[in-house]
Amino acid sequence: MRHFSIQELTHSTVAARLGIDNTPPASAIAALHALVDHVLEPLRQAWGRPIHVNSGYRCPELNAMVGGAPGSQHLRGEAADITAGSQSDNRRLLALIKRLDLPVDQCIDEKGCRWIHVSHHSGHNRRLYMKF
Repeated sequence: MRHFSIQELTHSTVAARLGIDNTPPASAIAALHALVDHVLEPLRQAWGRPIHVNSGYRCPELNAMVGGAPGSQHLRGEAADITAGSQSDNRRLLALIKRLDLPVDQCIDEKGCRWIHVSHHSGHNRRLYMKF
């Protein structure tokens, strides 16, 4: 993983503040590697600038604390919330994800592109694009 690390994909200021152990199981680490290999790294290479991960893997306790969906792909290491630094850059990043036709399961414009949720899993990726 050239531009992303497991530490970055599992770090949570909420978990640190609340003393929650957000250590992922081996299956989630494998899923995070697949997410990086198939989505995040190709996107970063095409973007040519840093992409920040706001949230990656979440243990069940952390997911509940941040209001994540009970079946969230974050729980399995299949998702990351990312930003290029601004809403305008995030809009361009979202357009790039679509243009590259990356194998995303879901790509969600969150709150007017305040961040972008991307997910990938080893099975069929639906390439769903949504806005929330």
